[in-house]
Amino acid sequence: MPRATKRHRKNRGMPPPATFDIDTLPGSSNLTALEAAAVIRRTPGALEQWRRNPNHPLKWRYVDGRPLYRVDAVRDYLARCDKTTKPPQPHNARGDGRAARP
Repeated sequence: MPRATKRHRKNRGMPPPATFDIDTLPGSSNLTALEAAAVIRRTPGALEQWRRNPNHPLKWRYVDGRPLYRVDAVRDYLARCDKTTKPPQPHNARGDGRAARP
């Protein structure tokens, strides 16, 4: 009886950090989904979900059926995220430095 072969599955985890500096690339260059995920530190599955929303701020285009991200679009997305990040909240619910009562 033949042994069942394992089905090869994609690695859906967080890719390693990018090995290139996005600031040195020309803005008109294209990044693959895996490269873009490495730059913005998200999983490729997250980018796949974002592509289902046409209004998502990270813009892409399809070339030969594969999604590509322009370097200037990734830079704009990262700059927009830096502006909208919220400062960390204190551990208590009041936010005034006093501890919550037990």
